[in-house]
Amino acid sequence: MEKKDDNITAMCRPAVGEAGKTGDWRDMRPVIDQSKCISAIKNRAACLLCWLYCPDGVVIPTVPVGIDLEYCKGCGICAEECPAKAITMVNEGG
Repeated sequence: MEKKDDNITAMCRPAVGEAGKTGDWRDMRPVIDQSKCISAIKNRAACLLCWLYCPDGVVIPTVPVGIDLEYCKGCGICAEECPAKAITMVNEGG
């Protein structure tokens, strides 16, 4: 029987580290239009490319998909990878 190590995962959850919560670093933030999101439309984890490509692991792979803005740095990779164009980047200030 293969022993499973619960400490090793392909995707880590964001946590307060030396830099603390890093969401205040960003100039742009992602906004999800759930009416376009494939997972929300199909009511199941159907696409999740935003989650797969997020370098900070802040996309929450639930239905509907969410983003932990306390750690999101606003890189925009989720918006670039979204095939449905359900994620747009907006200015943080407004």
